[in-house]
Amino acid sequence: MNGKSISDVIHESISDLHEIGLVDDITMRTFDAQCLPEVKQYTAAQIKAIRLANKLSQAVFAQYLNTSAETVKKWEARGATAKRPNGAALKLLSLVEQYGLSILDGTFAMRPGKAKHARLKNTA
Repeated sequence: MNGKSISDVIHESISDLHEIGLVDDITMRTFDAQCLPEVKQYTAAQIKAIRLANKLSQAVFAQYLNTSAETVKKWEARGATAKRPNGAALKLLSLVEQYGLSILDGTFAMRPGKAKHARLKNTA
């Protein structure tokens, strides 16, 4: 299988069937959604490391994530004041960790040769 997981092989096969018209768009989108990787949870230290790796202040990082600087501060706190990101914020953190800020600012581009329905891989 060339080092590919069975899930990747099946997804590739369904994508090929979609490209030749044997699988409709709705079925393809449903299948894509079922293949999405779980988003991992982040510790305060991991969130801070992601922010620092991108050389951002809490305020600027918050703008990228469409949240407040106070929220980022609470995510990075330990103890009673700590708060954990969830939902869309958690997904955005995951994407920034994997692909950098370009995924959020419009400068990210898929590498040439990637399939139309290529999934973003979760490296966790």
